[in-house]
Amino acid sequence: MLKKINVTVWNEAAGNQAAYPEGIHTVIANFLKGNEAIGILRTATLNQPYHGLTPEVLEDTDVLIWWGHSFHDKVEDEIVEQVRRRILKGMGLIVLHSGHASKIFKTMLGTDTLQLRWREADELERVWVIEHNHPITVGLGEYIEIPKSETYGEFFNIPVPDELIFISWFEGGEVLRSGCTFKRGNGKIFYFAPGHETHRIYDMPPIQQVIKNAVKWAAPTEYSHVSSGHHPESPESIYKKNCV
Repeated sequence: MLKKINVTVWNEAAGNQAAYPEGIHTVIANFLKGNEAIGILRTATLNQPYHGLTPEVLEDTDVLIWWGHSFHDKVEDEIVEQVRRRILKGMGLIVLHSGHASKIFKTMLGTDTLQLRWREADELERVWVIEHNHPITVGLGEYIEIPKSETYGEFFNIPVPDELIFISWFEGGEVLRSGCTFKRGNGKIFYFAPGHETHRIYDMPPIQQVIKNAVKWAAPTEYSHVSSGHHPESPESIYKKNCV
């Protein structure tokens, strides 16, 4: 029997989220509820003690989904450090939209700034699928079309991704590496750009499919402990090497 994936959906739950009066974290948690692969499903917000990310919650989280926009600097450095350690030990991290500027994403990618071009233009966004055989793109067509989206564009000063999964084109002419993966320690990280707070993009089935797929991809992989140091050869191997 496969192990269930415990998921925590984090949202700053402040600022302009007028299109989501129930909170973006609630919307994401609601469409994940029907996923049979998921075990415990929690939400957490900035204004909770420990931002909802107590040591106990983090230890019991397999995949952390992160949405932030206006209050990145309000996240305590101590909490960021605890999240970083969990990722290195194997917890998956899914960073959404303007979470590219979050402390945890910048920490994991090793840069103080993660800038890109942006305009609140309400333009068409076409999210092209680059890796059709990747687990994150299962069930998708050639592209996802978003009628109205905030415009992001290059240059996006992230490190070279381990995998480029999606590239977005906007009707104003901008392009963006909008879906990228990174590995840090034993943890897997996926950044997915679509999801502005003034449009109900997270109601779109293809967007929901990406996040559902990403949860399964980012979940920790069971593996045997690998020890380090010198491993003495067995008498049998020495005999075979010298006598056979």
